[in-house]
Amino acid sequence: MARLILLCGLPGAGKTTLARRLVDEVPAVRLCPDEWLEALGFDLFDEDARRHLEELFWRHTQDLLRLGQNVVLEFGFWSRAERDELRRTARALGAAVELRYLEVPLDELARRVESRNGGATLTRDLLATYESSFEPPAPDELALFDAPLIWSSTDGHTSRGRS
Repeated sequence: MARLILLCGLPGAGKTTLARRLVDEVPAVRLCPDEWLEALGFDLFDEDARRHLEELFWRHTQDLLRLGQNVVLEFGFWSRAERDELRRTARALGAAVELRYLEVPLDELARRVESRNGGATLTRDLLATYESSFEPPAPDELALFDAPLIWSSTDGHTSRGRS
């Protein structure tokens, strides 16, 4: 059975680090909008380009799941509505669906982002704004997802899902 793994968290939470590990361990295809936007010469904050790319990735993901391929998506998945929609669609295709929520305190997110890119575009204030609009998955939501096949941790915090 194909497996969709959704990596949920704010910038700096460790989604890419975890995704790279899972690609080898599961194995799976990894789709990361940030890397593609950068490679295509787009600004990472170009919301229209990001939306289009994520739509293309989701269509491609559905094709891969139909073919029995595991997929890791690193979109962040900030809203429950988005997570619910992807879970229902992937399950309708016969895929198992994991949600890996990477919960990291704001001060640590800011430290990681600062060390990653000097904080030039993603400041602590912007991260705080993001945090206020982020809907973290509650235990009742996590229970709707399949248990991870492989448990991984990244940079000292553990991803969570249904056990």
